[in-house]
Amino acid sequence: MPPPGTASVAPRSDRRRLLLAGGFAGLAALAAPRVLRAERPFQFGLTPVFLTSDLVLLEALQAYLSRALDGEVRLVLRRTYQEITSQLVAGQIDAAWICGFPFVAYRSRLELVAVPVWRGRTTYQSYLIAGARAPGAALKDLKGHVHAFSDPDSNSGYLVTRAGLAETGERPESFFGRTFFTYGHRNVVRAVASGLAQSGSVDGYVWEVMTETEPELTSRTRVIWKSDWMGFPPVATSAGRLREDSIARLQRGLQRMAADPLGQRVLGLLRLDGFALADPGLFQSIADRVALVGRD
Repeated sequence: MPPPGTASVAPRSDRRRLLLAGGFAGLAALAAPRVLRAERPFQFGLTPVFLTSDLVLLEALQAYLSRALDGEVRLVLRRTYQEITSQLVAGQIDAAWICGFPFVAYRSRLELVAVPVWRGRTTYQSYLIAGARAPGAALKDLKGHVHAFSDPDSNSGYLVTRAGLAETGERPESFFGRTFFTYGHRNVVRAVASGLAQSGSVDGYVWEVMTETEPELTSRTRVIWKSDWMGFPPVATSAGRLREDSIARLQRGLQRMAADPLGQRVLGLLRLDGFALADPGLFQSIADRVALVGRD
């Protein structure tokens, strides 16, 4: 969802664990010169909807958020959307960058903090992709395929396709020859590019960014269909917390990211323009799909 010593430097895997456990001392000094004393660090969750596997990006994001909140920030990564969403709803983490599907599903228990701006929009699309030489121009042309989904709680990587099938009285298990979840949009692209899957449902933003950063991979796939424009995966917090000082700092920090050198670096790695305030109505088309699938 971006680009990628001394003898005592820890291995990369150990460095990642150190980062997610609380960050490096050097980063803490850079990010929070006036640290406020707190019982625990601010915990910010990330789901696989984003390109979060790059250590450089994670370090820069943590540093920027720590400075914006004037205190320590801990990034919390999990393999599935459900793990992050359940922690957010339960108040076990303070805020998270989630998907529009769980935001709609738990609407009464979540509040909108900010929405990313990508190519001048606060919206994005779901793509259906297939092998570069595969025929077809619509969902109906994928019947019998081995199809890769991203996550069962993903809007672009599952819900959109699921709802499209429901409109014609079909279900994934009967329409496709076989389906599987990759638990990452990058992995959907990899599955289709390698021939492990004949087609896949993927976040259009991720596919477009990968076209810039990994063109040799996306060139082995082809976009055969794009959805309507839907609310971009938002940053959310638990209901009732929007006016808390730490959440207010987070919201201001996200809004001001494009005007800050370190923030600009983060946005550059993410290929985003910035973050904006938005109305929850932005996610109505996703809510409509949730209702459609619920009736199926």
